[in-house]
Amino acid sequence: MADVDDILKKYSIKISSEIKEERVSEDASREYMQFKRDMMPQLSRFERMAKTFGSYMNIKVAEKDKAKLMGNIETAHLDLSPSNIVAFAFFLAFVVFFVGLLISLGAFMFTGVLSGGILVFLFMDLIFAAFVFYYIYTTPERMAKIWRLKASSQMVPCILYIVVYMKHTSNLERAIAFASQHVQYPLSLDLKKIFWDVETGKYSSIKESLDHYLESWSKESLEFVEAFHLIESSLYEPSESRRILILEKALQVILDGVYEKMLVFSREIRSPLTNLYMLGVVLPTLGLALLPLASALLGGLIKTYHVFILFNLLIPFFVFYLSTQIMLKRPGGYGESEILELNPDYHKYKSRKPYVIGALVALPFLILLLIPFLFQIEFITSAIGIGSDFDLSLFGLSFLEGLKAFDFKLAGTGVIGPFGIVALVLSLFIPLSVAVFFIIAYKMKTKELIKSRNYTKQLEQEFTNSLFQLGNRLGDGVPAEIAFARVAESTRGQKTENFFRTVNLNIQQAGMSLENAIFDKRRGALIFYPSALISTSMRIMLESVKKGLKIAAQSLMSISEYIKNIQKVTQRLNDLLAEVVSDMKSNMVFLAPLLSGIVVGLAGMITFILNKLSGIIANLSSGGDLGGLESIQTFVNLFNVVDMVPPYFLQVAIGLYIIEITFILTNVLVIIDSGDDKLKRTYDISRNLRSGMLLYLIVTFISIVSLSGLAGIALQGVGA
Repeated sequence: MADVDDILKKYSIKISSEIKEERVSEDASREYMQFKRDMMPQLSRFERMAKTFGSYMNIKVAEKDKAKLMGNIETAHLDLSPSNIVAFAFFLAFVVFFVGLLISLGAFMFTGVLSGGILVFLFMDLIFAAFVFYYIYTTPERMAKIWRLKASSQMVPCILYIVVYMKHTSNLERAIAFASQHVQYPLSLDLKKIFWDVETGKYSSIKESLDHYLESWSKESLEFVEAFHLIESSLYEPSESRRILILEKALQVILDGVYEKMLVFSREIRSPLTNLYMLGVVLPTLGLALLPLASALLGGLIKTYHVFILFNLLIPFFVFYLSTQIMLKRPGGYGESEILELNPDYHKYKSRKPYVIGALVALPFLILLLIPFLFQIEFITSAIGIGSDFDLSLFGLSFLEGLKAFDFKLAGTGVIGPFGIVALVLSLFIPLSVAVFFIIAYKMKTKELIKSRNYTKQLEQEFTNSLFQLGNRLGDGVPAEIAFARVAESTRGQKTENFFRTVNLNIQQAGMSLENAIFDKRRGALIFYPSALISTSMRIMLESVKKGLKIAAQSLMSISEYIKNIQKVTQRLNDLLAEVVSDMKSNMVFLAPLLSGIVVGLAGMITFILNKLSGIIANLSSGGDLGGLESIQTFVNLFNVVDMVPPYFLQVAIGLYIIEITFILTNVLVIIDSGDDKLKRTYDISRNLRSGMLLYLIVTFISIVSLSGLAGIALQGVGA
């Protein structure tokens, strides 16, 4: 008995050591780690900061708020807890308020006076801290909505892939797996998680896991849920014709649902966008026309930094926030679903070289705008042998006599300005330099990618008919390898000819299989024609050919017909949104720059008139005879030029404001038209900046010169 125990002990130790060394579970572990990386590819900056700073304190969240936050966190696939979010929001708001408080105390100790400016800054800091808390607290909700917006733009392709697959293979599990391989991020991760929840034992079947997942879309996209339920019901149909009819009905349900929701959205969005444009663009621009007189009338209470804070921080933020809230209401299921990273030229979009080139081109304009201030440096002017300023009458225009080009003035607080017309014209180089930087950089980043996308879209439109022809050849019993050569001949002169000819050459000359001829990473036809539609169609064809040529023919014809229906729906949606998009674009690139340019011209004219009258009154007062111009003297004393916001800085604020508004409204238009499309947004910003800023600069320059010239001519006889 002792010998038996010794033997068992000996071999149990040996077996245990062998089990430890075996790698039986390595594949499963690797799959789990890969899935985890796919589900959470990389923590975002928000997640990293929330985890870091939110871990310093543990805040108990109310059950109602906790449930809401947890739902948004799960939807946005964030690796955070509600306590992390609240703690991070509180921490960041406290830091913002504390920094503002220190700045206020420092200003008070330096000046020794608790001025109104310090109190205003402290009040604004308190408001900003409260907003920071609100913004961080609601970030998971916004991220969840953005996630749903991205995922919902791939719903129609998802249902299409499942329906087409199940028409030849009535297997829900394999159909969902096929869709998860070809639908793009982030919906593909959701479909993969359906399988993962079954494999980990969370649910006992694919149907149970799928039904639980569909509950999350029951409020936002009911048509997506109904389409899936129809697909599930087709599994129980004994009649083949009835099963096919239900599958086709599922695709029609989601197409009709998307169309109806976008129809309602196009009607409801017009009024909010009009209000947004009026409150955020038109009214502030018109209010600028009164700003020069208002600043002089109020005795200098309105400072230059007030203008910059109002028009370059507060109003753009107000427009951005309202536009974001409007856009988050956009229904899903429609829009550009392409992932930019899949494009072979993506490295051009990620490159920093365009920014360097744009900065080098914009740098000379930045130097030109500093000329008025460089002329005030005695070292520079003495070295060149010129004065710090000069009279405009040097240009041979007598009515400009007595007016300086830059016109810096002495006041109790020091030198202020410039107030001159030449300085105002030179200030145009500030918005020009900023616009040139983004126009050049964004155009270089997107030029080739946009050409590639446009070519791909044209190719996909032709590919619909080519698929139908390929399906006909397969239906006639022609092998797939030979069918490609015949379709290439019948599509001669079209963009799709080269694709089919490339596949045929790979088969005939390189001896490749059909799958390698299409998908080979070195010579496959898809390398030269990167299209999700073409790739998926070919995958479906290869899957269908395994079932027989007739089934493959039916699948390709079905894809062709469904793509035509999607294109029709897309075209109708574009027609519905065309009015809203065109109105917003005309306001952004035409009305806003036009009004702003005229306002800057009016500001320059008002400054010119007050300067001219001040000079006339000063000359007459020195002679002791005003000659009946006492009323003008009263007017000039009431509106003192020194108390005004210099038109130089006013124009800079307006020019930068136009650039900010162009960024914000272009993003709105892209989301309305194409969903979350980074490439289109970048490309359109470049185009709209070029059109809008060119108009603004031309109108502003003409307004400054013409209105100031008219004012000078009108005042030429005054005081003579």
